[in-house]
Amino acid sequence: MIKRMVIVLLLLGLVLGGVFGFQVFKGVMIKKFMAQLANPVQTVSTITATTTPWQSVVSGVGSLRASQGADLSAEINGIVDEIRFESGQDVAAGTELLRLRPNDDNAKLAQLQAIADLDAITFARDQRQAQAQAVAQSTVDTDAGNLKSARAQVAQQQALMEEKHVRAPFAGRLGVRQVDLGQYLSAGTAIVTLQALDPLFADFYLPQQNLAEVTIGQPVTVTTDAFPSTKFPGTITAINARVDTASRTVQVRATLRNPERRLLPGMYASVDIDVGSPQDLITLPQSAITFNAYGSTVFVLEPHGQDAQGKAEFQATQTFVTTGATRGDQIAVLKGVTAGATIVTAGQLKLHSGSIVRVDNTVQPSNDAHPVVPDDR
Repeated sequence: MIKRMVIVLLLLGLVLGGVFGFQVFKGVMIKKFMAQLANPVQTVSTITATTTPWQSVVSGVGSLRASQGADLSAEINGIVDEIRFESGQDVAAGTELLRLRPNDDNAKLAQLQAIADLDAITFARDQRQAQAQAVAQSTVDTDAGNLKSARAQVAQQQALMEEKHVRAPFAGRLGVRQVDLGQYLSAGTAIVTLQALDPLFADFYLPQQNLAEVTIGQPVTVTTDAFPSTKFPGTITAINARVDTASRTVQVRATLRNPERRLLPGMYASVDIDVGSPQDLITLPQSAITFNAYGSTVFVLEPHGQDAQGKAEFQATQTFVTTGATRGDQIAVLKGVTAGATIVTAGQLKLHSGSIVRVDNTVQPSNDAHPVVPDDR
């Protein structure tokens, strides 16, 4: 019995020891695995912080408008007798565009002209008779008044007839014709729009705090959605004399050349104004900055030796920075980064201070100060 008890106890001890040893081994392996999982070596892309010239810019949005523009119409009622233009045509100032039916205007003018001619003859004859004291001076005075009245009626009829001719008040490009031959027009009915396309005005708005930075004659750059890759130069020619009390913005007008007539009145426009002198600032891709409620941060890399395969490894340190303005894909860093530092540009969401990383710059985020959007045409 004692021998059997010893054997049972030995077997039980062996089983318990095996179970205990397995649990210890499992704990060690789990701890080793979790340690490796908690701090895996990450792969990131980087850039070397450099100092570049930075020009401060004030931006505004607005619309383009013609230097001269009008919706043309007739001054009086009438039926369209002649149309002498085509839609989209460029015309010179004074070009006749439309004529209303004259009806009996010429006959009335001839009648009034005949009366004026007769009054002129009567006035001349009575003047000669007055010199011979054959008629009273009052008769001559009446004849002079009748002649002036007759000539005024002729001028009135000529002006009425001229109102039936619609002419271009200035040189420009016509829009789409809005009337047809034989159509009855009421006074003021729009016939066609006329727009002077060169130069154009860009009317835009700036916050009142930017008033000290803009002056008459300052150069601007205008861009539109229609031609996103083209920058149109212009010059500030007017600043409104008051600030809008509702928005606290001021209207500013720039004038720009449009010799190719690519821009049209009514287009939405973005206007950039260079202000101040260029500064040398550290610039980084915007993707390098992590923005959160506690502040903006970047990850700075320092050498950390090599891995088993001989590849260089780095240690990442999260650093708070003060950022400035942006331009294109870039952002200015005012504090927190020095020139020459290695900054993580992609992959930082997987990092924390102390993370070990490898660098792979095969693919880099965009870092263009003036990215060009291709025209979709």
